[in-house]
Amino acid sequence: MTAETSSPLRFSGRQRLILLVLLGAAFIFAADYSILNVALPQVGGGVDMSLTQLPWIVSAYTLPAAGFMLLFGRFADLFGRRKLFIAGEVLLAVASLLGGFATNPEMLLAARALQGLSTAMAVPAGLSLITTTFAEGKMRDRALGLNGAILSGGFTAGALVGGILVSLLSWRAAFFINIPFAIAIIVATPMLISESKVPNRQKLDVPGAVTVTGGLLAVVYAIMESSLIAAAIGIVLLAAFWVIETKSSAPLAPVRFLKKPTVKWGNFAGLVIFSMETGMIFLMTLYLQDVLKFNPVITGLAFGIPGLAAVFAGPIAGRFIGKHGGRNVLTVALTLQALMILPLVFLGSNKLALVILVPALFLGFFVHVACIVSYTVIGTSGLPNEEQGLATGLTSMTQQVALTIGAPIMVAIAATQADTLSGTHLALGVNVAVTLVSVALIWFGLRPRDERSASAPETAAAAS
Repeated sequence: MTAETSSPLRFSGRQRLILLVLLGAAFIFAADYSILNVALPQVGGGVDMSLTQLPWIVSAYTLPAAGFMLLFGRFADLFGRRKLFIAGEVLLAVASLLGGFATNPEMLLAARALQGLSTAMAVPAGLSLITTTFAEGKMRDRALGLNGAILSGGFTAGALVGGILVSLLSWRAAFFINIPFAIAIIVATPMLISESKVPNRQKLDVPGAVTVTGGLLAVVYAIMESSLIAAAIGIVLLAAFWVIETKSSAPLAPVRFLKKPTVKWGNFAGLVIFSMETGMIFLMTLYLQDVLKFNPVITGLAFGIPGLAAVFAGPIAGRFIGKHGGRNVLTVALTLQALMILPLVFLGSNKLALVILVPALFLGFFVHVACIVSYTVIGTSGLPNEEQGLATGLTSMTQQVALTIGAPIMVAIAATQADTLSGTHLALGVNVAVTLVSVALIWFGLRPRDERSASAPETAAAAS
């Protein structure tokens, strides 16, 4: 009997409480990513940061979040998922307290870096607790569907709540709000969730840990700062990591794991999903304010309303995956994500463009969440429990890197044109083309084993 057919059709009461804790934590971390973005000038002014220093409020968070995600995902497997999840929540509370009381740029950036590090600790640990609590199949698909909905809702709510808190109270409230939620999760977790089984005395692959973390930090920094030197260092370190993993007796990320089609193509899909959607959102933000001359409030509503509606896509996507399979749902949803961007290529400078933009964003965000759920399901499927932390660390890292590179890539393409509107059109056209080509690659890359085996003799015959 398979895990899918043996799984119950409904969550038990205890499973609902476990999901409440884990998804509550996911919501807080998703909101924490975006909560300060709408208030960067006020935050910077509060600690005497110059305008040119403001991007580092975001970068200080992103660097450790992306750079340490894979390492801490593997730590969760080796040293205990619940332990690392709680440690991440404790660090979030401490970092938020430090940020709320920050009086200078150094304190503020240190707090944001610690928040990013807490994200790298708790997010893959929490996600692996979901994938190990629910057996692979319909129940896990539903749980990950709810997780996708929570992520979407958290990103959107972070932007909306951040604006409200800053307007009514202070930018410091955007830090302090995390603390009571983190404490509640710290208290509830030991009562509901058991510690994962830890392998017997498995040693840590220190060279692998150092090279992969250093490589990821260098690559993300290179993207944010357009540094060729950092990019070269990152590539060298990641190449060294690959060599180390092929020779290590206890590798941090076994090569057979990294070569697995679901891992490889699932994470490639995640990179495309997040980078292309993030790039589109950034371009549309500039379009609404620079071309259509809308104020930030109207711009926020144009994204916020469709974003909140898209929360309902997560549970629906989980059910569709259980019925039609992750590969089918992923490729259809990613195709629709591209097709919802296509009308935006033809928007003009008339404010009536909102009639096209808002429905396209509504449908686009809906299928975007379906994409998120699908790639997470695929990237964590067919793997033993002892590798779930590694798998969720990789999918979470992919998300963080993609969120970082999306806007710079699209802006660089748009900058090749003389004006904002024509540059936006070109970048969005490239966005659609890249996504559709990626859909074809993902469809063939995720072919079931029997299809790949059947096509191999045909390929050999054609070659001869």
